[in-house]
This record gives sequence, structure tokens and C-alpha cells, in this order.
Amino acid sequence: MSIANGAQHSLHYVAESTYGVTPATPTWTSLPHTGTTLALTKDAIESEKLRGDRQVEDFRHGNKSIGGDISCELEYIALDDLLEAGLGGSWTADVLKAGVTRRSFTFERKFGDLAVPEFHRYSGCEINTISMSVAPNQMVTVTFSVVGKDLVLATTEVASSTYSPDLGETPFDSFTGSIQEGGVSIAVVTALEMTLENGLEPLFSIGSQTTTQPAIGKSRVTGNLTTYFDSKAVYEKFVNETASSIQLTLTDVDGNDYVIDIGNVKYNSGQPDVAGEGPITIAMDFVGLYDSTDASNIVITRNTA
Repeated sequence: MSIANGAQHSLHYVAESTYGVTPATPTWTSLPHTGTTLALTKDAIESEKLRGDRQVEDFRHGNKSIGGDISCELEYIALDDLLEAGLGGSWTADVLKAGVTRRSFTFERKFGDLAVPEFHRYSGCEINTISMSVAPNQMVTVTFSVVGKDLVLATTEVASSTYSPDLGETPFDSFTGSIQEGGVSIAVVTALEMTLENGLEPLFSIGSQTTTQPAIGKSRVTGNLTTYFDSKAVYEKFVNETASSIQLTLTDVDGNDYVIDIGNVKYNSGQPDVAGEGPITIAMDFVGLYDSTDASNIVITRNTA
């Protein structure tokens, strides 16, 4: 008996031309990941019939939902398709802004160490949220939360499939990054968390257990900037409701970098709590609003070494 192990789990994706339809001759792109919870769930429908003996008359499976997270270490270029889909924009001259373009994928999970390898294919998958975390002494991590349509199980590849190899890029770490707040470099940041949400909501109808293409909401950018408390400069922006900006630059070992700009930031909380004799930190929650100069609430620029 063979048992599936994470060390031999692989994940690939292919863009769909039609929502929920896997291309007939797909070219699969490798997706470097550290874990995933992508799965099928179903609603439960129980009969309410009263029998007189306290027994349940019937039980059915209801609407199907595809969802879960794909956790990754941020690598140059390797996740650009998913970043593009999550922002709803298009890479133009190595610049990506938030937009209104919908993109869906089929994700394929392969459990290659089973006696008979299994392929789990999730169609109609869109990126609902992108969450990024930058912290000292760690790789930069990014999590893509997915909302999809359906699942197909198989023991063979899709006919005429081709598979692109992993690009072999190295992950970004926090040592070579830099942060500007309000256009000024700051060296006392202990953590930066950012999330972009699209507000996808499945739409179910009579005659089908699967969603049509989900409804989509506004592009919302939120986050948290945590710093050592060395002055009132940032905290005062919360107190006075002063608009600011955050720019994060990440550079990998080969010199490639991403510059992530949130050009119109407002802080909506922050307090320098004291919990002992050690250094005081202040955690500032923020929202990223539309910036007229950037024509977007967030801008990602990639620079190849």
C-alpha cells in the first residue's frame, strides 16, 4: 500500500478560454507552492419529514463549492499569472495595476507517489484574495485564495497535455528588501502584511449544483504595518487622518526585484501598547485607496536584473 506524501505533490495550472472549461490540449504551468487546501465541499440537505420514530428520512448533497488557499514563497516571474488574475489587470511594460479583467484557471493537483497516480482537476478557479507577508528572518510568503466551479478526478493526464518545468527562481527574503513610508525610507519595520480582496461570491441556480461565474466586488487593499515605536511620525498620521503611501521593494539573490506601491494609504488604527520592559512596537492597520496619479489602488513593477 502506498500513501501520498506532500514531498511528491505537484501543482500545475492552465488558463481557461471559457470559464469552467479546461482546454482540450492544455499546456500546464508549474506552480511552486509550499502547501494547499484547495478542495471540494458540498452543502448538506436533510429531509424535514416527521416520521413519528425520530428517524431521519433522507439526506442529499447540495451545492458544490471549490475553494481553498495556495501558499507560496514569492519568486520572481513564477507567480505573475496569478498576480495578474488577482489584480484584474494586465502586465504592461512590466507594470501591473488593478483592473476589471476576469481570468479563470484549471488547477491540477497530482499525487504522484500513489500506486496509481491521481489527478485532481479544479476548473473555473479565480483568485479571490492575495495575501502577502514580509517579516524579519523569513522568506516572503504569498497566499492565493481561490473560488472555483467543479472538480474532476482522474488517473491519467488530459490527452495531449504538455507540462512546463519549474522556472527555478529563488524566493525573495526580507533581508534585501526596503520600505518607504510617505516617501521616506524607514528601517524600524518589524512586519508588513498586505491583502487584496475581490469579493467573489458563487452564484447558484436551479438545475445545477455548481456555480455560474461568480459575482465580483470591489478591489480592496488592506494591511498592517508594524514598527518599533521611535517617533510619533507614522502614528500621527492615524490621529490626524493624514493620507500617506507605502512602497515595498523586494530583491532576490539574482538582483531581480518587485516594487509594490500603494500610493494612497490611510491608517485606521494604531496604538503603542506596552506589555513588558522590552521594545515598544506599534501596529498600524491601513487601507489602500484609489490613487489618481497611479490610476490604481496598488501598482506592482517588475525589474529584471
